[in-house]
Amino acid sequence: MTVPLTLKSHRFRAEREADWRRLDALLARMERGGAGRMSDDEVTAIPVLYRSALSSLSVARAISLDQSLIAYLESLCTRGYFCVYGTRTTLAGRIAAFFAGAWPAAVRELWRETLVSAAFMIVGTIVAFILTRESPDWFYSFVPMDLAGGRGPAASTQELRDTLFGSHGGDGLAFFSTFLFTHNAQISLLAFALGFACCLPTAFLMTYNGLMLGAFLSLFAQRGLGFEFGGWVLIHGVTELFAITLAGAAGFRIGWTLAFPGERSRLDALAEAGRKAAIVMAGVVVMLGCAGLLEGVARQLITDTFVRYGIAAASAFVWLSYFYLPRRDSP
Repeated sequence: MTVPLTLKSHRFRAEREADWRRLDALLARMERGGAGRMSDDEVTAIPVLYRSALSSLSVARAISLDQSLIAYLESLCTRGYFCVYGTRTTLAGRIAAFFAGAWPAAVRELWRETLVSAAFMIVGTIVAFILTRESPDWFYSFVPMDLAGGRGPAASTQELRDTLFGSHGGDGLAFFSTFLFTHNAQISLLAFALGFACCLPTAFLMTYNGLMLGAFLSLFAQRGLGFEFGGWVLIHGVTELFAITLAGAAGFRIGWTLAFPGERSRLDALAEAGRKAAIVMAGVVVMLGCAGLLEGVARQLITDTFVRYGIAAASAFVWLSYFYLPRRDSP
């Protein structure tokens, strides 16, 4: 004689429902953040009850019990899985993990692309320096008029010196910092976002950024202000140029992976490269924020050239140590 399906389901539920309800109640307490108030017996009971619920779900599917019971058990087992095996970290914990390991590890993995990105910028700097030294007319070929801000070949030596050591109002500092942060963030984001086009736009942006730097350096060097200009730009430039270089490296990783995915499928390779590049870019935003403060505030308030070089050297030491010193937990 065949037992009706409803009777099977009723008996099955009656024999096991007490354990399901207990697991449901314990999971609800965990989900409300009450884990710290649970006893040791309650904590150790969760994995046991979870495995029992999994067994019940397997049996329910095998004997084709009613769908409402199966749906309930699936939901209960899903919650139990995340409670037993899922990672439960706070926002502060995730931020700490990002700065402690994820960001520097991603930067180290992109060391080849970082060298390539830096090479394009250095080549651009050298080319612009030489051309502007030979003919000042080259200056505005590399530097837009609005970005020059009066620091051009037509300016007198005293006017150029004033731009390095002149005083600025407090409101001007905040505006200048915001403007430069926005400008540099745009360059960084473009260098990253356009990397998919076979790396060419990224290479152009890295080179163009170097051209602007080389043109300014050449102009000030011709007026005997090269050393002073170096301190003026490096107090923030170490952080800023490093950030832009890393953004270029992220763009190069995306473009290179798209062109040469290797043995994996192009989609899988891009997904992996995109995750690493996204971590680097999240850190780039942090670096640009630091550079914006140094550029808009510290550089204007600190007028001693040697102190500026000291801050530049300290920032270089901090970033290089943070990213590249070996760690025991390095992957």
